[in-house]
Order: sequence, then C-alpha cells, then structure tokens
Amino acid sequence: MDLKTPLYDTHVAAGGKVVPFAGYLLPIQYATGIITEHMAVRKQAGLFDVSHMGEVIYSGPDAKANVNKVITNDVDLLENGDICYSPILNHEGGFVDDCIVYKMNPDKYMIVINASNRHKDVAWFKEQLFGDVVFEDISDITAEVALQGPNSTAILEKLVADTDIPRGYYTFKENVLLDGIPCLISQTGYTGETGYEIYTTNDQITAVWNKLLEAGKDLGLIPCGLGARDTLRLEAGMPLYGHEMDDTVTPLEIGLGFFVKMEKDGGFIGKDALIAKQPFNTKRAGLKVTGKGIVREHATIYAGDLEVGATTSGTHSPYFGYGIAMAHLNKKYAKIGTALEVDVRGRRITVEVVKLPFYKKEQ
Repeated sequence: MDLKTPLYDTHVAAGGKVVPFAGYLLPIQYATGIITEHMAVRKQAGLFDVSHMGEVIYSGPDAKANVNKVITNDVDLLENGDICYSPILNHEGGFVDDCIVYKMNPDKYMIVINASNRHKDVAWFKEQLFGDVVFEDISDITAEVALQGPNSTAILEKLVADTDIPRGYYTFKENVLLDGIPCLISQTGYTGETGYEIYTTNDQITAVWNKLLEAGKDLGLIPCGLGARDTLRLEAGMPLYGHEMDDTVTPLEIGLGFFVKMEKDGGFIGKDALIAKQPFNTKRAGLKVTGKGIVREHATIYAGDLEVGATTSGTHSPYFGYGIAMAHLNKKYAKIGTALEVDVRGRRITVEVVKLPFYKKEQ
C-alpha cells in the first residue's frame, strides 16, 4: 500500500492530481499544469513536497569514517554547515544510490537518500557499520519541502532571520526558526535554480507549507508537482537514479568523476572496481531533438545503421520549446554537434549532441 506524506490532505484540498511514486502518493501536478509550474520555478518560485525522501544520521567518534567508507566523495573536505553530493557504490562500482551529505559537526552527519531506495540503502549502510557509531533512520519522523526559483530567497527572508538563511550553495543552517517553527534549511535543490530545502517534523510541515505559500503569494510562488520537478532536473542536466544511474553504471561513465575522490584516506567501497574497469567507452551526453517528436527513456540511438547508445531520460523542454534527452553514448559519437538518430517505436527521430546542462541559470 502506498504511503501518504504529512501534506497529502493539503495536496488533495488544493486540487493536486495525486499518483503513486516511490511508494508514496504525491501530486504529479496541480490544476495549473506542468508547464506553468515549470516556468514559475524558472521565472519566479515553486514549492514542492519532498517529504518522501529518506534521511539517516550517523553520530559518534567513528561517524566520519563510516560515512567516508560508503560514499565516494570526501567529508574531510567539509566544514560544519557544509553539504556535498556523492555517489554510493556497491563492490562492483555501480550505484547503490546517490545522496547529499550534511556535516552537522565532526561527529554527526545526515545523509539524504532517494525514497525509492530508502530501505535498500538503510540495509546497505547497516551492513557496513564499524567502530563507535550510532546509526538512525529518521525518515519516518522527518518532513521536507523544496522552495525553488529566483524569488525563493526573497520569500524566505519574510519568514526567517537574515542570519539564519544559508547564503552559500550547498550550505545549511540548523535549529533555525521559520516564523517560529524549528527547521533545518539548506541551499540545495533539484531544479537548476537558486532554492532551499526545508526540513522539520511531520506535525509542523503543513504550517511551513502554508506560511511559505502565503509569504510568496505576491512573488509568484505556486505549489508544484512531480512532473515539473522532473522536467526541471532534466533541463538542468541532473541525473536520476533508475535512469542515468543504476547498480551496473559507474559514476566515471556518466560525468560524475568530480565527486569520486580516489585519493581520500581509507578509500571507499567500489574503488577497486572503478580502477579495474577503466578505461570506460561510454559517457553521459545531452541530446537536442532536431526532428519531429519527443524522445523518452530506453530508446536506441543510431549513427547510420550502427547502434551507439540509449536514451536514459527525455521530455519536451518547457523552457526551450523543443525536445531534449540524456543518454549513455559511445564516446566516439559523443562530440558536441554530432548528428544521430533515435528509434522511437520504429520511427527514426534526428537529434544533435549538445553540452550539458541544457539550462544554466544566469549568475
């Protein structure tokens, strides 16, 4: 049976079209529609329920060493209040998941994981535990919303003290008050825009949601669903587990080598496999649809009669007005400007390899 987030009744009351997703019932869109919601985030602001995401805490003298073992990035590079993105690998170098890691203090870290992988990830983390560490899965008592878009800071400033707003990308503030409600607020998101993710308890999240919508009413803030979240992340060239990554794909094949710190002390699970599997012949690439039609995931890509890759995600871009896709491509055919064809239900659609991300916000 699908679970409900604490905001389920709020979505229904607001006319959200609720669908099953990652074991939860969540709005795919509201009456405004995906394109309107998407463009609100690009031009003004949007609010998403992401309470389905998983959260775990590592604490104790060996917390840092435990976290560093299960991620490819290096938490030694973080100061208190910093965040990093990281792959989590299996022993074969493929993805268990990807995550973001919050350094609360030298002996305490929070890892945020994908909802669809939560129970698998928690079991994996527990299998790897060693030393003096306490591991807690706090997913069921933690709720989260994402405030995204160029007006998000101005909206937050109406409710949160200036000193309690994280001003750097991938930084956070904890134990802050949002109009009196205790929260953790991070400058993070999955849209390619300036934005914040706000964590609080289940019983407080509806009040946070309503306060944000009220504060953002004159700044164009609207509630948004999963549909816009996906089109936004795809325009921003952000990979998604189950699409660009899975348990057979390595981060070095999909352009995430920056987040793999091969030289960090103690190594990490999957390091030996990454070394053994190199060199890699595929890479993640962006495709612009130049023909007629929309390209979705799992479509075969051709250079003439030669199969050279497969799409991993695809959509019509609301911002650009044409089709875009991400793909795993043979490196020989991944040069920017290369013309290729995608087989969509027996029909060839022309595409061009373009640089990722498709969309990058103005600085």
